[in-house]
Formats: sequence, structure tokens, C-alpha cells
Amino acid sequence: MAKLSVLVPAYNESKSITEILNKVKAADLSHLGVETEIIVIDDGSTDDTVLKARSVSGVTVIAYQDPNHGKANALKTGIQKATGDIIIIQDADLEYDPQEYAALIQPILEKKTTVVYGSRPLGQKGAIKKHPRAHWTAYAGGLLTTWTTNLLYGSRLTDMNTCYKVFKADILKKEIKLNATEFDFDQEVTAKTLKRGHKILEVPISYNPRTWDEGKKVNWKTGLLALWTLIKYRFTD
Repeated sequence: MAKLSVLVPAYNESKSITEILNKVKAADLSHLGVETEIIVIDDGSTDDTVLKARSVSGVTVIAYQDPNHGKANALKTGIQKATGDIIIIQDADLEYDPQEYAALIQPILEKKTTVVYGSRPLGQKGAIKKHPRAHWTAYAGGLLTTWTTNLLYGSRLTDMNTCYKVFKADILKKEIKLNATEFDFDQEVTAKTLKRGHKILEVPISYNPRTWDEGKKVNWKTGLLALWTLIKYRFTD
């Protein structure tokens, strides 16, 4: 039986962590011959995220004792601890639906590809349009960084910034050395995946964005870091 490792980086997500973990647990993949392990990497939360995560049975919780280290550092810890054949990234909020795991991992199980990204535009029937709840800066930033990725790396992605990135585990554990510490994980891992010749297959997914008032953490500085990271790894490794 294959195993899926679900990595959940979390920082002050007390409002949603219990619900999202229960949704992940409810995403039964046994019909595909896949078991699931769930790893929460708490990145120095100052609320009761850790307490609530530990209250959900069957979840491994790794808690940093130091102050916040950044999302990418949390993911690097999760990658080291993962024991699955396939790794998927799951945000600790409620923007993405774990019921779509089956569609996301199936192309890897069928050996059609080694990397799958969930595409929000394709989930809107291919329309490149702003979600009614999404802020225009986040929407524009997503378009710009995806376009920059395609320009620099010769890809044809529609959604480089998606949370739902799925990999054969060996790619993240053995092929790619990650230097990112914050939200630059998405750009670095995409750049290095493409430079190593892996085909990224996109699968349509749904999306329910939260607002900054509800806890969304990316901002214009995140966008500048994203662009710099894409440019940097075009010429370095």
C-alpha cells in the first residue's frame, strides 16, 4: 500500500486547525490503496494551535519552541519527518479542500508524472479571473509570478502559487536542496523542479480564499520575494 504524507505548516491557526485536520482525516484514500499520515509543523504559534492540533487523534505534531521560523523552514522539517511515498502540502486554513486529494495524487499513482499542482484557474473552467473574495493585489501577484515562472523556465503553468503541490517524496528528500525560509518555498521548489526536468501536471481544484481580516498572511512583500526568488534560481541553484 502506498502512503501519502500530508504536511501542514501552521502559525497561529487556532480558529481553523481542528476543522482542517478533521477534513484531512475524512479524505479517505483507501479505494486507491493509499494510507495517510498527517504531520503538523507548528512554527512558534502564540495561540493554542498546538493544543488543538494535538487533540485530533492520529496526527503527529511537531512544535518549535523558538519564535516563528517561517513557512519554508516548517516544511523542510516536515519533509525530513515524512515517511510517505508521496508528499502533499496542506495549508492550515480552510481555503483548500482535502476531498480533492484523490484527483491530485492519482496521476502520480498511475505514473503519468512525478509532480502535480492543483490549479485554481482550471477549477474555474480555465478562466483567469479573480475570485470574489480574493484581494486584487493577491490576484495580480499570482498572475505576475506565474507568468514570470513560465517566461524564465519555459513552463505553461496556470497557478504556480497554489498550496496544493504534490511530489513523489524522493524529489523533495533527495533531489532538491531547499534554501527557502519563508513564503519563498513555492518559487524555489517550482524553479528547481522545472530545472531538473520534471513535468508538472496541473489538476483543477476549488478555492475559497480568506481575507486579511480572517488571517491571510501574504502581502506585497511576499510578492517581491517571490519575483526575486524566481529570478535568482534561474541562474543559480
